[in-house]
Amino acid sequence: MKRLLIIIVVITTLAFIGCKKQINFLDKTPDEDLTLSDVFSQYRYAETFLTSAYANLPREYNMSDQSGLNPFIAATDEMVISYAYPYSHNMVSGNWGPSDIVSNPGGYINIWANSYQGIRKTNLFLENADKIPLNAPAFTKEQRDTWKGEAYFLRAFYYFLLVRTFGPIPIATRSSSVADDFTKLRRQPLEDCINYVIGQCDTAQLLLPIKLGDRSDYGRASKAAALALKARVLLYGASPLWNGNSDYTGFRDNKGVALFPATYDKEKWKKAYLAAKDCINQTEAGGFAIYGQYNTDPVATRVKLFLMNNNNEVFFSRNLGFSRIFEGASSPVSYGGNAGYCPTQEIVDGYQMTNGESPITGYNPDHSAKINLASGYSETGFSPTADPAGNYPAGVSNMYVGREPRFYADIHFSGSLWRGTQMQFWNSGKDGHGTGSSNYPITGYLIKKFADPSVNPQNLNSLGVLKTWVYFRLGEQYLNYAEALNEYEGPVGDVYNYVNLIRKRAGLPDLPGGLSQDQMRNSIRHERRIELAFETHRYFDLRRWKLAAAVDGQDIYGMNTLAGTSLQDPSFYIRKKIESRIFSAPKHYLWPIPQSEIDKDINLAQNPGW
Repeated sequence: MKRLLIIIVVITTLAFIGCKKQINFLDKTPDEDLTLSDVFSQYRYAETFLTSAYANLPREYNMSDQSGLNPFIAATDEMVISYAYPYSHNMVSGNWGPSDIVSNPGGYINIWANSYQGIRKTNLFLENADKIPLNAPAFTKEQRDTWKGEAYFLRAFYYFLLVRTFGPIPIATRSSSVADDFTKLRRQPLEDCINYVIGQCDTAQLLLPIKLGDRSDYGRASKAAALALKARVLLYGASPLWNGNSDYTGFRDNKGVALFPATYDKEKWKKAYLAAKDCINQTEAGGFAIYGQYNTDPVATRVKLFLMNNNNEVFFSRNLGFSRIFEGASSPVSYGGNAGYCPTQEIVDGYQMTNGESPITGYNPDHSAKINLASGYSETGFSPTADPAGNYPAGVSNMYVGREPRFYADIHFSGSLWRGTQMQFWNSGKDGHGTGSSNYPITGYLIKKFADPSVNPQNLNSLGVLKTWVYFRLGEQYLNYAEALNEYEGPVGDVYNYVNLIRKRAGLPDLPGGLSQDQMRNSIRHERRIELAFETHRYFDLRRWKLAAAVDGQDIYGMNTLAGTSLQDPSFYIRKKIESRIFSAPKHYLWPIPQSEIDKDINLAQNPGW
C-alpha cells in the first residue's frame, strides 16, 4: 500500500503538468521508489503529493472526450456535438444506465471513481501533513497550514462534484486500506453531505490566503475558492430539486433512512444569499473585481475574460498547459478544425438585442419563432451594411444584427469573421455539409467563447496556447446572491443592483423596475443562461430548478445546414430539427450510481428510476 507514488504521484502529476512559467509548482516529481513515510519526510516530496490531488479535477473544456468528465454541456439545450462518440449522445437519447457509464464502447464517464480517487489523495495528505518537518525559512508552519487548507478545499470540491451528479453519496473522512470492509459503505442523507462540504470549506477558509500572490501558485486553491464553493453548494441546497422535493420524499436506503429532506425550508435561501454576499465582500476586499479592463468594448471584455488567464475575476481555475484541443473543436474544416462544438438554435435565440429585449418569446407548434416586435429583431432579409464595431460584415442575415455583445463574443454564425476570413456554414459553403466532410457545424453555429484567435488548428506543430478552465468567478457569485436574495425577500434593491452590474458589463440596459418576484426569478434565470453559457452551469441549473424535464426533453433545432448556396440564400435560415431528446423525470434528474459499485455493496441504494 505504501508504494503508491508510481501511480498516484508520477502518472497523475505528469497528466496535470502545464507550462513551467505559469504553474511551475507542478514540475517537482519525487523518486518513484519513495514510500508514503518517505514522502512526508521532506516538504518538496509532500508538495508533489498534494499536487497530485489536483490531477483529478475535470478538464471541462474538453466537452466530448471522456477525459474531460464533462458530458453536461452537450446534454442540455446549449449544444450539440457533431462527433459520433461523446457520451452526451447516450444521455439525450435516453440510452444510458448504471452499467454503461463506466464501460461504454465510446469511452466511459466515471465521475464516481475519479472523484473518490481525488478524495483519497486529500485524505492521505491530511492524515500525514503534520509529519512534514518544518524547515524555516524554506518551509514554515504557515506554509504547511496553507497546504492543508488546499487539501480541505479539494476534498470539499470533489464531494460537491459527486453530490451535484449523484445526489446523496457516501462520505469517506479517512483514507481506505485493503483491510477495510467496503460492503458497509452507505449513502449519507443529502443534508449531511451538504453540511460536510460546508464544514470543509469553513476549515479551508481559516487556512488559506484570500488571493494567490505568486504566479507560480496559479492553479492552487485560495480562500476565495472556498468561499465560492460554500456559496454555490448552499444555493443548490436551497433549490427545488434538493429542498423538499416531493419526487424524493420516499427515497430511502435499505435501513429506511430518508436520503432527501421531506419538507421545504425557506431559510436555506437566506443561508445561501448570506454566503454569496460574504464571498463577494471578502473577495472584493481582497483584490478581486468584475473583469472590465476593456469596458468601453463589452465584446472585447467578454472575450478577454476567458483568454486572460487568472485575471482578477477568477477565483479558481484549472491550468491546462499548452493546448489547441478546444480551438480545433470550435473551428470549421476550412480553418483546420473539426467543427464539433455546435451551439443550438435555442441558446442563440436566448441572447437578447442591444436594447435589452428578448428577440424570441416562444415557439409555434411548427417551432417557428414568436418574435418580440419591441426587440427590433427580424428573421427576414440581410444587412446592407457592416456593423461599425466590426461584429459582422455586410450581407449577414438580420437574425444576427443588433444582438447583445455577448452573442458576438460567444457564437460563430454564417457570415461572421474569424482569423480574417468568413464563416460559411451553408450547404455549399467551404465549411458546410456539401464539402463531404462529416465535420461540419450540424446546427449552423460553432462556439466562439473560450476560443483563442491566435491558435491555428492547421499548424500541427503548434502546441497551442496556455489554457485554463474557470470553475469559480466573481460574476457567478453576483448571480448566486441575486437569485437567493430574490427567493427569500423578493426583488429588493440589492437583487437589481447585482443583476444590473452583470448586464452593465455586458453592454445591456438595466432591468426594468417594478418586477414581481416571479418576473425577477425569470430574469435571473435568463441572465445565468447567457452570462454563464457553456461553463457547465446550465445542466445543473435546469435540474436544481426542476425545469429539465420541460427543457431538456424537447427537440433541439438549428439552421437548415443541408440547404443554401450562398450567404444570402434564405433556404439556409430556416429552423430545422437536429435531434429529438428524451428526459424521463424524476429518473434523469440524478445520475445512476455505477452498477459496479452497487454490485460491491448492497447498502448503496440506487437512485430512483434506475
